[in-house]
Amino acid sequence: MSRPLIGVTTSRRSGWRIFPLVQLNLLLAGGWGVRWVAGRPSDIAGVDGLIIGGGDDISPDLYGGELITSARLDPERDAMERRLVEEALNRNVPVLGICRGAQMLNVALGGDLHQNAYGVYTASRHYWTILPRKRVNVLPQTRLSELTGTEPMHVNALHSQAVNTLGDDLRVAARDSGGMIQAVERLRDPFAIGVQWHPEHLFYAHRQRSIFRALVEAATARRESRTQIAAPDVAAT
Repeated sequence: MSRPLIGVTTSRRSGWRIFPLVQLNLLLAGGWGVRWVAGRPSDIAGVDGLIIGGGDDISPDLYGGELITSARLDPERDAMERRLVEEALNRNVPVLGICRGAQMLNVALGGDLHQNAYGVYTASRHYWTILPRKRVNVLPQTRLSELTGTEPMHVNALHSQAVNTLGDDLRVAARDSGGMIQAVERLRDPFAIGVQWHPEHLFYAHRQRSIFRALVEAATARRESRTQIAAPDVAAT
């Protein structure tokens, strides 16, 4: 059987250098990616899974917030990715959100964001690096903990926004030491996890590779009409 095909959204500005890293992780996990950018065709019916990549800030127009002057926006990308997430969930296609993608997953499901997350979570250390310097605590009894374990992880951080109010069917899967949400996950099929960091840069770390592997396994399960995730643990929500 051919490798599961994963649609990968990227920024028009930086996607040329980010997509090869995502493709490497997908190859290591047994999948294959196709790059999507705003303004070009992107059809969820033609893929087995979806990655919403990192990059530009998400416009507060999508969730009723107010624009801050430091935001860097791409409304065309916002519209494309929100459509893709909604179509993926409707078609039972698994989703991985990376940084901006975790935020888009939340917004597409009716949640909202902190635009200036570090202004709210003043105890959270503000890193801006692709190096694994930020400490993240994975919550027990979550999908993410099944993939990575619950030992604290050191990850990278390139974000100013973060999840505020959770979207429908999502729960928190990780926080940083200051309490800021660092990962969210869906409670039922299709599989959907959003992480605030960039695991594609950490391909040398087996715990980060496990996130891509979980997406590819869910995409395979979907292709074979199998359940992607176990029944949700109500006590952990």
